Amino acid sequence: MSILGNSVLRVEDDGLLTGSRPFTADLITGDTLHACFIRSSVAHGNLVSVTGGPGLHTAASLELPKLVPWPPTPDRYARDLLAVDKVRYVGDPIAVVAAKSMAEAEDQAGDVEVEIEPLPAVVSPQDSREVAFEVEPLVDHSVLEGAEVVVEATFLNQKLAPVPLETNSILAIPDEDGASLCIWMSTQFPWDTRSAVAAALGLEPSRVRVIAPAVGGGFGAKGHTYPEHIVVAAVALRTGQPVAWQETRSENLLNMTHGRGQIQNVALGAKRDGTITGLRVEVIADAGAYPHVGAWLPNYTRLMCTGTYRIPRVAFRARSMVTNTAPVGAYRGAGRPEATALLERSMDLLARDLDFDPVEIRRRNLLERHNTNHITPSGAVYDSGDYRGTLDRVVELSGYEAIRHEQSLRRARNDRWLLGIGVSTYIEVTGNGPTEEFASVAIGPDGGATVLSGVSSHGQGHQTTYAQIAAEHLGLPMDKIRVIQSDTGIVPRGNGTYGSRSLQLAGSAVDKAAAAVVAQACQIAAERLEANVADTVVHNGIGVGIIGSPATAIPWGELAPLAVELDFDQGGRTYPSGAHVSVVEVDRETGGIRVIRHITVDDCGNVINPMLAEGQQHGGIAQGVAQALWEEMSYAADGQPVTSTLLDYLAPTAQELPSYETHSMVTPTPLNRLGVKGIGEATTIGSTPAVHNAILDALSPFGVEHLDMPLSPEKIWKAIYG
Repeated sequence: MSILGNSVLRVEDDGLLTGSRPFTADLITGDTLHACFIRSSVAHGNLVSVTGGPGLHTAASLELPKLVPWPPTPDRYARDLLAVDKVRYVGDPIAVVAAKSMAEAEDQAGDVEVEIEPLPAVVSPQDSREVAFEVEPLVDHSVLEGAEVVVEATFLNQKLAPVPLETNSILAIPDEDGASLCIWMSTQFPWDTRSAVAAALGLEPSRVRVIAPAVGGGFGAKGHTYPEHIVVAAVALRTGQPVAWQETRSENLLNMTHGRGQIQNVALGAKRDGTITGLRVEVIADAGAYPHVGAWLPNYTRLMCTGTYRIPRVAFRARSMVTNTAPVGAYRGAGRPEATALLERSMDLLARDLDFDPVEIRRRNLLERHNTNHITPSGAVYDSGDYRGTLDRVVELSGYEAIRHEQSLRRARNDRWLLGIGVSTYIEVTGNGPTEEFASVAIGPDGGATVLSGVSSHGQGHQTTYAQIAAEHLGLPMDKIRVIQSDTGIVPRGNGTYGSRSLQLAGSAVDKAAAAVVAQACQIAAERLEANVADTVVHNGIGVGIIGSPATAIPWGELAPLAVELDFDQGGRTYPSGAHVSVVEVDRETGGIRVIRHITVDDCGNVINPMLAEGQQHGGIAQGVAQALWEEMSYAADGQPVTSTLLDYLAPTAQELPSYETHSMVTPTPLNRLGVKGIGEATTIGSTPAVHNAILDALSPFGVEHLDMPLSPEKIWKAIYG
């Protein structure tokens, strides 16, 4: 019986539940110095002076190079690791104090005097005159010609804070001669940190070892190296002592890269029968004070701007603008939720303008089911999908017609609780970045297997899934398979975890390596048993022997050592898709909102572990709903953050979130043997516009066509009563 496709319990949870699997902060010992950063309290200004007592380190004293910007961002945006001449956002690190305890470090930091000459701040990307990056435009001057109706709107896709349960955390430990470093760090990409730290400190990469222990969430924001990480490593080398930094929650909200941040001007053209004729999009994106990967992300918005629909003509332009706010980076979906949001809102506006049901307008424009490549006008190469199938299925599962009937009854009786139904379809690109990933599988004398993987888990359940894949080939029980990742001292290389790449790339690498180990074992067993290789097979729980004769099986331990390491190259990216229906109630008297149901049908290809896939669906919906209803990183006109604590930045708890009804469909990808696509970001992308559309559907009797997210009760009440 195959172990793939079964909800095997997570093998990594024992250590998390018992506390035997540490987080970075758990590794701090009594001889560790604690770092406390002195940060800018103004959004923009000339840095005049920094003075303080013992333990103070500045850019001048550490003599560190600039942090090279993420390509293709221009070199002029290379960043000082600690501010030198100017500060550019509230939270910009200026200096650091290292002391024997966090309390002492905070006291010493309070004694540091910083003089800043304030300058005018630019908060909105619309007000900025500095273009950090411009996406190569799609130009079609005739894009709206022939349209019988055109809907136009401007949408705000607000800035979000990632708010992982564990904030940024690092412990840097120098060796006795000060020539090497061991770094424990909460990161999605240990190999990137190794390279960045080594380059900044003038060390060979082999002299820097980076280990990610248990990681409390990342969502993309822990996918790169922060200036503070390099500074802490530099202080450790300078002092010869271990140095730790645990970001406070307030620091995290101000300083961890934010997500989203787009202003979208959209025009969608169609015939009166609902057939779409063209789409024009102009995006003004917020890159923040130090343009990095976030400045590039509108490329994904362009790539995915036609969604699941037949849109024959597209014009697209996007500019990423520099502002005096926190830098923007990758956040769950990274450029793709923004595309789905603008398109799905436009589809609802078109349905309203033509007096079509939102489901019907989508059905009339959906792409046909396909199992071979479909190329969109924006250049995306969809591998496979059944977009009508997922929409029809979610409509059926939700009881859509019955909900519409209930809605009409409530409206007829002028009910206090307005019922709204929101629909969205989505497609996204996954397996981003390099299309290859490392893995190795080795059999030891004890008959157990060790799997090394080049990705780095931060809660997804990699250890379980990769063990399942290896067990499928080797016929070993799960407890005989050890999965190691997130340690550059053991795993020779890796491209890290981001963009829903872990199963399709790293999982496929494990699959291929395990199959190769079996091939080695069959060759050895055939020679020892004087049989043909084609006549040998893995006997589950035993070893390798002749087909149909378990008694001939040679135990794995006697076949050892066996080892295969390789890089699997998928050669392309996969495109998971799906459809969502959200059902909401809006209190006409207060503007209060209740999301009473949320139904999804998501297609991520074949599913290795349904329980883990469902966990990703649940987490994704939580973050998608949160954007629609609560979360926004906002700034005052002078660049001061308004939502700098969790009292102001409204991250939801389970109590505020809806009931989830998660389902799946399967169109396997032809790009890997497992037939798997990504799932980690999918429901974040599909859920936000479904909830957004549902609330505006509830408000439609009041003539409300659009409200920007987040849809607060105050905003809704004002829309109803003016």
